[in-house]
Amino acid sequence: MIPIRDDNPTLLTPYVTYGITALTAAFWFFSQGFGNDPALTRSVCALGLVPGELFSTLPAGSAIQLGPQTGCIASGNGDWSTLITHMFLHGSWMHLLGNMWFLWIFGNNVEDSMGHARFAVFYLLCGLAAAGLQIISDPTSVIPMVGASGAIGGVMGAYLVLYPRVNVHMLFWLGFFVTTFVIPAYWMLGYWFLVQMIGGVGSLGAQGGGVAFWAHVGGFIAGALLILKFRDPLLIARHPYHGWGRQSSRPYRRIR
Repeated sequence: MIPIRDDNPTLLTPYVTYGITALTAAFWFFSQGFGNDPALTRSVCALGLVPGELFSTLPAGSAIQLGPQTGCIASGNGDWSTLITHMFLHGSWMHLLGNMWFLWIFGNNVEDSMGHARFAVFYLLCGLAAAGLQIISDPTSVIPMVGASGAIGGVMGAYLVLYPRVNVHMLFWLGFFVTTFVIPAYWMLGYWFLVQMIGGVGSLGAQGGGVAFWAHVGGFIAGALLILKFRDPLLIARHPYHGWGRQSSRPYRRIR
């Protein structure tokens, strides 16, 4: 079950959303070798976020296992730039495409609410908050964290606050049965957040890789809170479908 579109008009040209997508794709193509080794492993080792290495609790020379037959060696020197670089790395084509799809669906309207420069800062802060909660959940972890989903979780949290009643069109399939249906954003995003919370609780104490559920939770909460500061009332007022009131049917004009 995935969102395929929403009924929310885009008023500003979402240059930053386009830019984040392009930059993430550039990392995938040029640093991660289209997901092929050895470039993929090398990029995750050099630019991924490893909590144990960041705080120097992982001794130099320790093995960082990425899979049954791949891994790298810890340097022992935590590189704080990985708090940023990990947001632009991915582990597979599905990881990349899934994250960029969610950003495409929800990012443009959140950018609408604050303008381009503010959105760039907002996105990075949500990614940092996401990384922070994931680190708190397991500060000695030796598993590299990569992916934009924490920052995109922040975008989704902001969308919930801004446009809770906008209709989101969902695609559902079960075997050969495929259908679409429409639900309000607060149902779709609330369900997504609940799944992340359940997954996060279930992951406590677990060993090995997997989904960074607490990063998703941290990003979502950060986005829902930060939007209260970052939103521009003038831009919000121009948007026809904001808040919990009934959806407006008044015409709107696209702003460049």
